Amino acid sequence: ADQSEAAKVKRAGYGQKYFDKYAQKGSVNTMGFSNSPLATVKLISPNKTVGRNHAIDTITIHCFVGQVTAKRGCEVFQPSSKGASCNYVVGYDGSIGLCVEEKDRSWCTGGYKKVNGVNVPIRVNGISGSSNDYQAVTIEVACEAKHPYAITEKAMAALIELCTDICRRNGIQMLYYTGDAKGNLTTHKMFSDTECPGFYLESKLLDIANAVNTQLKNS
Repeated sequence: ADQSEAAKVKRAGYGQKYFDKYAQKGSVNTMGFSNSPLATVKLISPNKTVGRNHAIDTITIHCFVGQVTAKRGCEVFQPSSKGASCNYVVGYDGSIGLCVEEKDRSWCTGGYKKVNGVNVPIRVNGISGSSNDYQAVTIEVACEAKHPYAITEKAMAALIELCTDICRRNGIQMLYYTGDAKGNLTTHKMFSDTECPGFYLESKLLDIANAVNTQLKNS
C-alpha cells in the first residue's frame, strides 16, 4: 500500500469525513466497566488513577520499544517509581496482559511542553493527554527497537482482536482514525513531543480501524 505522506493525509481525510458524518464521542454504553477476556496475564500496576471520570469512547495505541511478552511488558510498569502504565500490553507473541483495569485511568498518554521554564500540558482540540486517558483504553504494543519500530504479525492480529473486544464491550460502534484527537483512535504523539507509536504502527492505523470495523459489522 502507498505509505507516502500524501496518501496518509488523503486516507486520514476519509476517516475525518466519516467521523464527522457518523461518530460522536460519548455515544457509548455507560452502564459499567469490564476487562477483556482475551488477557491471559494480569499484573496490575500501582501507577493509575482509581476510577474514571468519563465513559470509554476512545482507544489509544502506543509502542513498547522492545520485543517483549505481555507478561514482561506488564512487569515493567509494576514499580511505583516508573510513574507510568497502560491498560493493556500486547506482546510480540500475541499474548495480551492486563496492566490497569478498564474501570481505572492509566498513566500513559500525558504530554508537556516547556513555556517559560514551566511544564504546560499539551492540548489538542481542547484535550490533553491526561484527559485522553480518562476516556481511552490505552494499549502498549511490543515492537522492534529501531525504525520503523515494526510489530509482528501475531502482535497485529492480537491488537485487532483486542480493539474489537474493547469496542464491543464499551458500545463503540466504529473506530475512526482521523490523524488527530477528533477521531476515537488516537496516539501518544498527538499529545506529546514523541514519535510513539512509531512509523510502522502509525502507517497501519487506518488498516487497524478498518479491520476492527469489519469484525464489528460481522459480529
